Amino acid sequence: MKVIHTADWHLGKSLKNQPLIDDQNYILQEFLKLIDAEKPDAIIIAGDIYDRSIPPVDAVNLFDEIIFKIVEKKIPVLSISGNHDGAARLNFGSRIFARSNFFIETKPNDNPKNIILNDKFGEVYFSLIPFFEPAEIENKIDAEEKIDADAANKIYIAEARKNIPANKRSVAVAHLFVTGGAVSESERKFVGAVENVSAANFSAYNYTALGHLHKPQTMKKSGYIVRYSGSLLKYSFDEVNYSKGVTIFEIGAGGETFFNHINLIPRRDVRVVEGNFDELLKSARSEDYIHANLTDKNHVLNAMDKLRNAAFPNLLSIKFVNLEREIENANALNLREEISVLEQFADFFEYSTGEKFEGEYKTAMEKLLNEIK
Repeated sequence: MKVIHTADWHLGKSLKNQPLIDDQNYILQEFLKLIDAEKPDAIIIAGDIYDRSIPPVDAVNLFDEIIFKIVEKKIPVLSISGNHDGAARLNFGSRIFARSNFFIETKPNDNPKNIILNDKFGEVYFSLIPFFEPAEIENKIDAEEKIDADAANKIYIAEARKNIPANKRSVAVAHLFVTGGAVSESERKFVGAVENVSAANFSAYNYTALGHLHKPQTMKKSGYIVRYSGSLLKYSFDEVNYSKGVTIFEIGAGGETFFNHINLIPRRDVRVVEGNFDELLKSARSEDYIHANLTDKNHVLNAMDKLRNAAFPNLLSIKFVNLEREIENANALNLREEISVLEQFADFFEYSTGEKFEGEYKTAMEKLLNEIK
């Protein structure tokens, strides 16, 4: 059985206040082309379909369009809600959609059922494990003490596996943080005890399709595979070096499983450029989403507008790396008491620029202070 594993679409998301819905539409059209080329037996969406619990209308319309086109191809879709999704809203119509082989789970059930798909070797069981808080499992089992995410998932997985016959091939779909995963700035951090679920909880499954972490990564691949497909697009500037796309895995007759990461090329890349203002001003024009690290020792007036007009129309942020200091280092500035304004400015100038406050700089400030007086 061949399955495409994807996650973290975050439809409706923005990058530095730049709406990404057009870029998401583009990459999902590329995704549809991949489906036509690969002809999978099923598609998994492992949570965070939307970027927030009440998504904008254009995000809902885009998801509706993509799912409709996939279902038209007679390919089952198995999906769950993530921590960004509004579980109750996403659950709307789920029983009706299941008749068209679009399966979605948004809340933990007392008796977790599995979706069963067949290939020429027999049945494959899919456990759909939506994002949930440990307290939801505590309430179901009337726990006397609080349990953490690891214990909650262990309990829920055990319940799901009661309905999977021995020696049957199986796949888990979940949205959570597996201990040791590499995080990105664009992920919403879980609070309290929700984090840190052991990969070993999924050891009975041939493949576990995870969502939440945006970097494609494999947490366990000896005996069983636990993998994040990563997000479809780069959603922060610390993701510039990640390869974004989907994972395709295949399960053989005896449960042997192989996977491969497939890149999807976006309409616009997300990049960081660095150099002084004059160098960047001469850069080849690019439509990519850009963050610029400017190495100039002096501030450049209207630098962002000038760079947008000359080379980077989608420049989203800049930083003067040689002028800025971390907030925690602010106390390093020697603000001496009972000294003149000129001396105070001299301290600030030398701290900010690393240069001596003398010559034309000092003369200009002295002239300004005299005029103010």
